[in-house]
Amino acid sequence: MSIDKLTRAYADIDKANAKDPNKEEVNNEIVAKELIYGQRMTTTLEQFDPNASEALKLAARSQHICRWEIPRNSYPMDRIGYLKWREELKKFHASKASEILTQIGYDTETIDRVSFLIQKKKLKKDTDTQTLEDVICLVFLDFYYEDFLLKHTDDKIITILQKTWHKMSEKGHESALKITYSEKALDLIKQALA
Repeated sequence: MSIDKLTRAYADIDKANAKDPNKEEVNNEIVAKELIYGQRMTTTLEQFDPNASEALKLAARSQHICRWEIPRNSYPMDRIGYLKWREELKKFHASKASEILTQIGYDTETIDRVSFLIQKKKLKKDTDTQTLEDVICLVFLDFYYEDFLLKHTDDKIITILQKTWHKMSEKGHESALKITYSEKALDLIKQALA
C-alpha cells in the first residue's frame, strides 16, 4: 500500500469536501459537513476492517465527495425523484474521486475498483462493497441517527432502520449493537428488529 499516495488522496478529497457550504458543529468547531463525513467514514472503516484494501479506503473517504453540488431538491421530491438523485450521486461521486486519483497517479485498476465500490455494485456479493455499505450504515447510526429521529415519525424511523439493517452484514449488525444510543433511539431499534 502506497502510504504517500493514500495520504495525498485523503488530503485532496478533504480539500474538495472542505468547500461544502453546509456546516456542522463538531466539538465546538464549525466544520464542512462532507469533510467531517468523509473523516468519520475513514475512522469507522479503520475500526471495522483494519485490513481494508487501499481501494476500499479511498472509496470510503470519497463516498460523499462534493455531494452538495447535486442538491436533493434538484429532483422531484418523491420516491422516484429520490432514487434518481441517489443513482446520479453515485456516478457523480465515482467520477469526482476518479479525477482526483488520476491526478495523483493511481493506476486504472485501482481507480476502476474505487468507482465500482462507490457505486455499490454487487452488494451482498462483493466483500468490499458489503464492508463499505456496513460502514455507511454504522456512520449513520453513530453520528446522524439521534438527530434524524427528532425530525421524523417513529413509524418512518422504524422503516428506515429495517431497511438499513437489511443492507448490513452479520458483522455490521454486531458493530451496530455496540454503539451507545439514547433510550429512545435504542427503543426504536428494538422495535425495528422485533
